[in-house]
Formats: sequence, structure tokens, C-alpha cells
Amino acid sequence: MLSTKRKIINDPVYGFITINDPLIFSIIEHPYYQRLRRIQQMAMAQLVYPGAVHTRLHHSLGAYHLMCNAISELKNKGVAITYEEEIAAKAAILLHDIGHGPFSHALEEVLILHISHEQLSLQIMEVMNESLNGQLNLTIQLFTNKYHKAFLHQLISGQLDVDRMDYLSRDSFFSGVSEGVIGYDRILKMLAVKDDQLVVEEKGIYSVEKFLVARRQMYWQVYLHKTVLSAEKMLVKIIERVRAIYNSSDEKLVTHSALDYFLGDFNGNMDNASLAQFCKLDDYDVISGLKKWSSHPDPILSLLCNRFLDRRLYKSKIQAEPFSEAFIKEKQNQVIQQFGIKAEDVHYLCFTGVATNTAYQQKEEKINILFKDGTVKDITEVDNTMIQQNLSIQVKKFYICLLT
Repeated sequence: MLSTKRKIINDPVYGFITINDPLIFSIIEHPYYQRLRRIQQMAMAQLVYPGAVHTRLHHSLGAYHLMCNAISELKNKGVAITYEEEIAAKAAILLHDIGHGPFSHALEEVLILHISHEQLSLQIMEVMNESLNGQLNLTIQLFTNKYHKAFLHQLISGQLDVDRMDYLSRDSFFSGVSEGVIGYDRILKMLAVKDDQLVVEEKGIYSVEKFLVARRQMYWQVYLHKTVLSAEKMLVKIIERVRAIYNSSDEKLVTHSALDYFLGDFNGNMDNASLAQFCKLDDYDVISGLKKWSSHPDPILSLLCNRFLDRRLYKSKIQAEPFSEAFIKEKQNQVIQQFGIKAEDVHYLCFTGVATNTAYQQKEEKINILFKDGTVKDITEVDNTMIQQNLSIQVKKFYICLLT
């Protein structure tokens, strides 16, 4: 039964999004979900694309809206989906990113060591499930792909899931980068289910192709733009430096926020007490820390924080071939002399790395095309040379970042 309570949210990308189920209301009203308002979706992309200031909450609501549309389409085509399964799928997509920490992917591997946001999302769901008296049991099964209807999990997490459809559409909208525009509405219309697997009807193949091309272009033009990369790496280096010199008795390092716990006392065991600390963290804690650390007596930390706050970032260069050892050594010596730092600390101000992107991961869930005769083929097996030859190839680029 649908609830009599109904709320309409005006979204700049899709228009009106309807919320009309008690469980969905309970999730959205939960403090752990509301925290997503304070975590930016695109981390440092706003330093290049000023409009890209939307949050994880915007994204999760958008993905929820697309999930609603996808399920409606599938039910109209006769796919058996119960009301309980429908609500569980909608709840799962609302919560799929709830484990993201400050600045999302930018700090994922450095702030909370060795624990992915997917793991944290699952743990948060389990804690929320207790407070909701088990109402998220089916949601958790779908999220972890332990339910017998695989297509419901594929809508949440797959190569053509509603998560990716929303972030491409939304990130394109807010950044103003038209290359990310996809025909999400047509893709949703073309979805079908065969043998409990999500498939795309043959008529939708070109929309899927555009989706894959858009994903690749957004990665190199936006997500891995050299200035975005520089800003995110500077943020990483700041956290690494704080952790390297962290002392809880140093009042100029202590932020009096949950950040202190993960820089100092956290032992790597994400129990419920640690999870509660994590759920207090957001972008504002990190920015507040940067402002405080900008006057710290440690010259490397204060230099990086001031540069970051003033948007005087690393100079970066990205190319197809690795940088020569001689070139790297030359740049390192240049930085050592310019800033008067020790050789063992040069990695804070000059370093190299590799950025990779593959538009279509053949080892992951397949994008299967359903033909009129009932046969199903992986999209790379369809007579389409662009998908076969280009989109499944990993693109690797090498970068160097240095302070000047």
C-alpha cells in the first residue's frame, strides 16, 4: 500500500521527484543520510568548473528517480517485481553512496585507510537496519547481490546502472560540459529482463554506445582534468603530512572534530563506535582543518594548506608515455632548492603517478543486447567497431605534479 504522505522534490536535472513510501521517508530523514548534503559529489572539480558544487544527496535522489522510472518500465513490460522488491531497490540506490567520506573519491584511500566506501555503505545500512527494525533486510540483499533476481542488483551496480546514468547527467549539467549528456530516458525505455538478467533491447544500442563514449569523455575532460587532479592530489598530500606529524597534544594540529580520531587514534577496526565517528565527518571538517593548519609551524603543511586555499595548485603535466628518470630527478632537485626542503620530503611537493580509465570493463558485468529473435549478445560482440576496438581498451596516462 502506498502511503498517504507524499512529497515532491524539485530537481534541476529531472524536474519533480516523488517520495511516497514510509521507508523512503525514514531513510531520507535519517541523520546519516542528511550528512550527504555536506559532501560534494565532484570533490575538487569546482576549482575548474565553478558550477560543480552539487552534493552526494543530489546524486542519490537523482539515482532514486531513475530507479523509479526503470522499475516502472520493466513492470510495464511484464517483468514480475513485487512492491517489496520495488521499495528495496529504491532504498538501495538511495543508500548506495552513503559510505562516502569527505570529498568523496578524492580522500577515500587516505583518510580512512584500507576501507572502501562500499564497505562503509554496507556497514551504515546494517546499523540503520537495526534502528528500522529490519526493514532494510531485502535492501541489503539487493545491494550485496544475494537476491535471486540479479537484474535488481544490476540496476543498482552494473555497467549500465542508474547510478552511472545519474552522475553522468548530473555532473554534465552542473559542470556545463555537454560531452557528458546521455540519452538516459531512451536507455531506460529500452531496458528489459531475460533469464533474470538486465538486457537492452536492440533499438537502444546507439544510446548505450553514446553512454559509454560520454563516460570516457567525462573522465578525461572533467574527473581527471589535470587541474582537478592537481587539487585532489594536493588535498591527499595535506592529509598524508598531517598524519605523518600528528600529535594529539599539538593544539595547532587538533581540529576538535571527528577528523582527529581518524588521524590519530583509529586502529583500522571499523566497529560501531568508529562508524559513528565516521558519520560525523564531512567536507566542512576538512576545510576547517586546512584553515587551521595553514598557520602551523611545519613549513610543508602550512605551505600546502595556504596554496590549496588560495588555489595556487601544483603545476601538472599529463602524457601518454612515462616520464624519464632524468626529468623527474631534475624537477625534484628544482623543488628542493626552491623551497629548501629535505630530500626525503620531496614527495610532498613533486611526485608522479598513473591515471587510467576504461569505458567498458569486459571483466565486469556485461552490457547485454537483446535482439528481436530472442538472442542475447554482449555489446562487444555486436557488429560495431567503435565498441569492439576502442571502448573496451584501457587508456593509461602518466602525470607529474610539482609546486612552483
